[in-house]
Parts: sequence; structure tokens; C-alpha cells
Amino acid sequence: MIKLIEKKQIAVIAHLRRNARAKLTYISKQTGLPVSTIFEYIKRNDEGIVRRTTSLVDFAKLGFGTRAHIILQASVEGRQALLEFLMKHKNVNSLYKINNGYDYLAEGVFKSIGALEEFLEKLSVQFRVKRKEVYHIIDDIKREEFLSDPQLACIEMS
Repeated sequence: MIKLIEKKQIAVIAHLRRNARAKLTYISKQTGLPVSTIFEYIKRNDEGIVRRTTSLVDFAKLGFGTRAHIILQASVEGRQALLEFLMKHKNVNSLYKINNGYDYLAEGVFKSIGALEEFLEKLSVQFRVKRKEVYHIIDDIKREEFLSDPQLACIEMS
């Protein structure tokens, strides 16, 4: 069972997930917590729950119309070099370590399908990727919604 204070903290997180620029006075009115408590909770963040505050961007409107999820299985000897390459590559938006015979899932953002194909070719040749699967992202249907509804956040966590 989650303690009452933890439910209130989850509600604050949900408000921030929905709108990280929300005024503390608004969150205070919605949660019933004093502004000072919310401020200290955000400032302290000693539990490391909020990794960073960011914006969700419509990449297509910036000229990056091609997005894909790329699932990769690397050779044992090439795994570390592949990881370092993916970590530094400007077109890799998100990177995950995964299981079921694969090593990484990368979300790539590119200006064109041609740019994506060049990237994939480089992975195959330079890093001798054993297996890869590519899934083109056609449209965002739901993105970054978990724990973003303050009303449902406390109910779901109990």
C-alpha cells in the first residue's frame, strides 16, 4: 500500500509529466499541497525519479520526416564498438538494451529514407551486425502518457 504522501508526490509527478512548465500555484491547487512543499520536492528530487525535464518535438515539422525503430544483434567482439557508435550518433534519439536474442533497440530520426538507409548500411558493414530489424514509425498514436494524468496516477498506483 502506498502512503498518502507518496500518492501526493505521484500526483505532482503526473502534473509535471503532463506539463513540465505548469505553475507551482496551479499544481498546489490541484493537489492540495503547499507551494513550498512542491518546490522542495522538485528541488530535492533526492530519489532521482525525474531524470530530466524535456520537450516532445514534432521532428517532421523540423524536416526530419523519417523515423524508425531499429533492433540490432551485434557480434560479441563488435558489441561495445556498436554501443559507443550508437551513443554518439546524432540521429539516434533513444537507445535501449533489450533481450530475446537482440542487443539494442535504437530510435533513429532522419531527414529521408535515403539517410536512414545509409545509416543502416554503415551499421552492417562497419560493425558486422548479425541481425537487424527495422520498423518505420508512421505516426505517433500515444507517446509519453504513462503517469501523466494526475487523477488516474494515484488510483493506478494503489
